[in-house]
Amino acid sequence: MNFIMRLFYIFLISCVMALWVNNSSLLAVQPSKDATKLIAHRGVHQVYENVDRSNDLCRAKHIGRIEHDFVENTLPSIQAAFSFGADVVEIDVHRTVDDVFVVFHDWTLDCQTNGTGVTHKQTYDDIASLDAGFGFTDDGRTYPFRGRGSVIPRIEDILSADLDGQLLINFKSNRSRDGELILPLLKDKPIWGVYGGAKPTRAAHSIDPDLLTMDRPSLIKCWVRYMALGWTGYVPEACRDRWVGVPINYANLLWGWPNRLTDRMGRHGTKVVIWGPYDGSGFSSGINTIENLDKVPSPIDAYIWTDKIEVIGPIVKADIPSRSQ
Repeated sequence: MNFIMRLFYIFLISCVMALWVNNSSLLAVQPSKDATKLIAHRGVHQVYENVDRSNDLCRAKHIGRIEHDFVENTLPSIQAAFSFGADVVEIDVHRTVDDVFVVFHDWTLDCQTNGTGVTHKQTYDDIASLDAGFGFTDDGRTYPFRGRGSVIPRIEDILSADLDGQLLINFKSNRSRDGELILPLLKDKPIWGVYGGAKPTRAAHSIDPDLLTMDRPSLIKCWVRYMALGWTGYVPEACRDRWVGVPINYANLLWGWPNRLTDRMGRHGTKVVIWGPYDGSGFSSGINTIENLDKVPSPIDAYIWTDKIEVIGPIVKADIPSRSQ
């Protein structure tokens, strides 16, 4: 082997070693035991378990076996989620025709409630009288939540309650005006961040730049640029001062995963949220099983997103002496 070739191989090995050192979590500062936080998706709720996923499917008629009495996006479900260890509870909001923000997931009322029509085209009085548990069934024959008094709350009803953690607001519309009108309601309240429709999310952020936000186009831009440049340790502007979601089955593709990545993002004001496996359908579930939880590094300075806080919360929090709000 001639001298030039030796120099080339020495240079190549040096580059590989430098790349490893710059991105290895083995050499990163290890997070403390209480660094891992939990986000409860819609509180304690009845989880959709059909294989097919679509915005048009009736989720309430395809839930798993009923194991508790909580209905998503209601005050009891939110309070229960905090009692199971959630640091943040995600809730969904729609703005009605009379400018009331109601906490409800579906685009229409027909599936989950005893009402009909597009959610945001109703008045609040129309929605307030509905049964929020009307449509849930795990066998297609019995509807055990009917008549139990579950109502669709206003966001003020949630914000004025005594909560043991923070809230993440999900805009179910794509109207800029929603982001503008909701901000006065959130002032001085325990809000972790907002996300969802790009227009309301960006409108809210433009008024309050300190608000943690995320929307799908921005998230894609962040990870594409980070994949191209993150090997150097550089965090692109698209990834700064926001929150970013990471499907657990793609996490190992990100430079510095886990601890170098979360440290880099944290130094630029960004919080990392770990989702369940992305299945290519446009939907990503939460960390809902012990099998998927075992894939999450522990401890990690990040938030774990779960649809089953009643299962995952007690496990994650078991060895943590105190919880940071």
